[in-house]
Amino acid sequence: MANLILDERDQKFVLFEMLGAEKLCDAPKYAEFSQDMFEMILSEAQKFAVEEVLPTLAESDKVGCKLIDGQVHVPECFQRTYKLFCEAGWNCMSFPPEHGGQGLPFLIRVAAHEWFTHNFSFVSYPGLGEGAAHLIESYGTAGQKDKFLPDMMTGKWGGTMCLTEPGAGTDVGNLSTRAIRQPDGTFLIKGTKMFITGGDHDLAENIIHPVLARIEGDPAGTKGISIFLVPKFLINEDGSLGARNDFEIAKIEEKMGIHGSATCVINFGDNGACKAELLGQEREGMKIMFQMMNEARISTGLQGLCSASIAYLHALQYAKERVQGASLMNFGNAEAPRVNIIEHPDVRRNLLWMKANVDSLRALMYYATICGDRAMAASDDAELDKWMGIFEVLTPICKAYTTDIGFRVTETAMQVYGGYGYCSEYPIEQFMRDEKIASIYEGTNGIQSLDLVGRKLGMKKGTYFMHMLGEMNSTVAKAKGNQAVKDLADDVQAGITALTDMSLFFASCAKAGKFLIPVGNAYPFLMMMGKIISAWMLLWQADIASSKLASLCSEKGADAADQAALTNLAKESREIAFYDGKVKAARYFIKNVLPEIEGTIRAIKSEDLSIVHISQESFA
Repeated sequence: MANLILDERDQKFVLFEMLGAEKLCDAPKYAEFSQDMFEMILSEAQKFAVEEVLPTLAESDKVGCKLIDGQVHVPECFQRTYKLFCEAGWNCMSFPPEHGGQGLPFLIRVAAHEWFTHNFSFVSYPGLGEGAAHLIESYGTAGQKDKFLPDMMTGKWGGTMCLTEPGAGTDVGNLSTRAIRQPDGTFLIKGTKMFITGGDHDLAENIIHPVLARIEGDPAGTKGISIFLVPKFLINEDGSLGARNDFEIAKIEEKMGIHGSATCVINFGDNGACKAELLGQEREGMKIMFQMMNEARISTGLQGLCSASIAYLHALQYAKERVQGASLMNFGNAEAPRVNIIEHPDVRRNLLWMKANVDSLRALMYYATICGDRAMAASDDAELDKWMGIFEVLTPICKAYTTDIGFRVTETAMQVYGGYGYCSEYPIEQFMRDEKIASIYEGTNGIQSLDLVGRKLGMKKGTYFMHMLGEMNSTVAKAKGNQAVKDLADDVQAGITALTDMSLFFASCAKAGKFLIPVGNAYPFLMMMGKIISAWMLLWQADIASSKLASLCSEKGADAADQAALTNLAKESREIAFYDGKVKAARYFIKNVLPEIEGTIRAIKSEDLSIVHISQESFA
């Protein structure tokens, strides 16, 4: 079943042949690791995914979560898996060793978790605990670290992220949850939070809720928000668990997908006794919570990649096995033998579109992650600033583009299955249902596009964006020296030029007071930028793969440019087939998908503001 979760060969290609993940070990921060260790970890992740995580996918969807006497009970199949997951340390891979973690590069954590995140219902529980623990590790006092981290690091205690309220979803600054200061320096919390993923469960003995609230008397808006730690069970001085804190789980949302994930409404302090303690400084709640939100956005992007990967691989296998219709070459011949549907042109088009997108999404997610690792391992401030800046620019792309394309891949996989894909007899419909939420939570994809256009492009006067363009141009310059992909490099160069031009166009609109042009077109721009970055990633891969392909073919006495010979060799050699697939996927995407940006550019530069000018009444 391993090859139906993700492509192990492609994962290793991106990590080691493309990104050179082993070079991270040259930095003192990661000197104790090696490529062999990375590969061993990923091999264990694959084994755990196949034996423990994948078997819970369908069952947890059917069983769902139940609220009984104020306690959420998750699918029983998660109990063993969660225990083994935490015992193996999958929940704290990148934490510093001094806090009980393994100190691994975040890239290896993301790569390992790609094996697990096809079942986001399960992964959300340890993942949120990890994120909440990281907040405490970054902003907590020494006492808070001693109090919370040991049990959170082992998974004995879990965590959440409590932002959203019934009247303040994306508009977090409008929250109404109050924090009442007590004489001993602690606080009482009163308010309601909703859409809280993993808001309660029976996997952990205690759950620590980071809760955004406004201290009474503090100013309105986001500048007046603080963040508090609210444990499910109060903690005694000796570390044992005390009384149940004063909040209740009012309901579990009935959702379209991720049924094994308990999405809760939580009422804090109905009896005026919900105890909490401040995390970090007063009125810095949003700054602190953004660390967890950005981590969650990367995890959500990973969800998009994982949904796309597993859906594509299932559709590919189905297309190779499903027999229906005659070959196009025998069209109209009723006596012609029936063929596997992978022989039909439209099915092949769908499969190649999916493959190209999955390959590019994996490269994008891993590249963004290694940028963060390079920043953390940097030997000077300038290098740190460069790589962290690129990571900042890419974060909204990772979250929004990856989740939207991930959903489209699940949709296209369903199309390959035909009517069976629409039925629960096959798993595609669950993949599709589970993935849809990814474009909504952790900041809708529309919000991500506004963050990209309104903040990320202009960070440090555009320096971070220019650093990214510099990396893109370096890839293109190298590929132009490779005759096998020179034409693709020229096309990608045109895309990079168009991206640069569009950013300047937006800047000119802002200077001219026409700010509604970039605001109204932020989402189309994000998707356009995502396609150009995907083309960059695929060109990078094709440049490497075409050179490897030429060498392998030469060893066989063949020319990689001879398509007939290449087709025959691909049937005999998995490596030749793999590298050929890389080149073909890049060529397909760059020649067929990348040109879609031309329509986006034309639409944006028309400066049409129909979305602003149409009245509410005219929508009817």
